[in-house]
Amino acid sequence: MKKKSHRFLFINSFYSPNIAGGAEIIMQVQAEGLAKMGFAVSVLATSNKSGLSSETINGVKVYRAGIRNFYWHFNQNKPSKLRRLGWHIRDIYNFEMNQFVREVLEKEKPTIVFLHNISGWSICIFDEIKKLKIPVVQVLHDQYFRCPNSNMFKGEHACVSQCNSCYIFRFPHKKATQKVTAVVGVSSFIIDGFVQDGYFLNVSKYVIYNARDIEITKAPFLVQTNTPLRFGYLGTLAKAKGLEWLIDEFLSLDFEATLLIGGKGIIEYETKLKILANSSKILFLGYVDPADFYAQIDVSIVPSIWPDTFPGVAFESAAYSVPVIASKIGGLPEIIKEDVNGLLCDPSDVNSLSKAMKRLNKDRVLLNNLISKSSESVKPFLSVDRMLNEYIELCDAL
Repeated sequence: MKKKSHRFLFINSFYSPNIAGGAEIIMQVQAEGLAKMGFAVSVLATSNKSGLSSETINGVKVYRAGIRNFYWHFNQNKPSKLRRLGWHIRDIYNFEMNQFVREVLEKEKPTIVFLHNISGWSICIFDEIKKLKIPVVQVLHDQYFRCPNSNMFKGEHACVSQCNSCYIFRFPHKKATQKVTAVVGVSSFIIDGFVQDGYFLNVSKYVIYNARDIEITKAPFLVQTNTPLRFGYLGTLAKAKGLEWLIDEFLSLDFEATLLIGGKGIIEYETKLKILANSSKILFLGYVDPADFYAQIDVSIVPSIWPDTFPGVAFESAAYSVPVIASKIGGLPEIIKEDVNGLLCDPSDVNSLSKAMKRLNKDRVLLNNLISKSSESVKPFLSVDRMLNEYIELCDAL
C-alpha cells in the first residue's frame, strides 16, 4: 500500500516511561498506533544518561539521547535561578544536540519527522532535519515557542502577551517556525494564537484533536434529587490549574457537597492546598485510576486559570458520563459545550464557579440531561483511529 511507504520519526522531550504530561501520552498513542498499522516508526527523546541508547517499546524503536545542558529537565527539583537561566539560554539554540538527531536520521531514514515538545532539543534541530530535505511537522501542545516555561503563566496570572524576557528569549523562534513544512494544533485555540503573533507564516496549518481509546462499560448514573453532590478534580496540583480558586469557591457553598481531589504536585504546593482546604468535605486522593475516580463523583471541575491548550481530562470525564464545569478559556470550550456536556465559568468572575456548582445542585433535571449527553458529545475525541487517519492524510498531502 502506498501509505505504508511512510517512515515516521517522532521527536519529543520525553518518552515513556518518562511521562511529564499529556503530550507524552498522546504521542505514545500515535507512535504505537501507526506501528500497529504497519508503518515504520521510531522515537527520539532526551535522557539523563550520556550518549545515544536505544530500545524497542511495544513495536516502536525508541532512541534516548543524553541531554547536553546544565541538567535533565524531567522531574527536576527546582534548580537555582542562575542554573535555570543558563539552561534556558542554552536551550535557545543547542547545537550540541544535533549530533544525536543526525545519527538517528541516518539510521532510520524517515520520510517525515513529527516534532512535538522540543524543550531540551531547541530549534536547532529544524536546520539539521531540513539539510536532508525531509518534511517537518510541528505539533503544538504548549506555548514553548512563545515562552521558555511553555505555559505563558507568571506569578498569579496567565500572560495576555509576551513579557520582555519571553520576547528576548523567543525572538529567534518566530523566524525558525517558518522552516517547518506544516504545523498541527491540538486545538484551534493554540494554532490561532501563534498565527496572530506572526508565527508559522506561509506554513500549512491543520487542527487535529487528540484522542484516547476509553472503554466505557457502565451506563450513565443519574443523580437523585436530594442526594449531596460529589464534585471532583483530577490532574496536576499546580497553581495554574486553579485549585485555590476551586477550594475557595467550594468552601463558600451553602449546600451539602463533597470535593475529591485526585493527582499530585510539588510537595510544598500540596501542603499549601491541604492547609487551605481545612474541611472534612474535601479529600485529597493522590494518584488515582481515572475510571475509579469518575465512579466516585457526579460533576468534574476543570478550573484552569491559564489557557490550557486541550486538556484531555475534560473529554475523559465526559466519556465516563460525568459532566464538566470548565473555565471558558484556552481549548476547553472546544470540548465542553454549555448545557450539552457541562457548564462554563469565567476565571475573571470569581463567583462564576460557585454559581455553576449551585446551578447544578438546584437543577437536577439539567444535571441528569448533561450526564445523559456527555459521553456521546465527545465521541470524536475517543477515536484514536480518527486521529491517526487525519495524521496519515496530512502526510499524504505533503
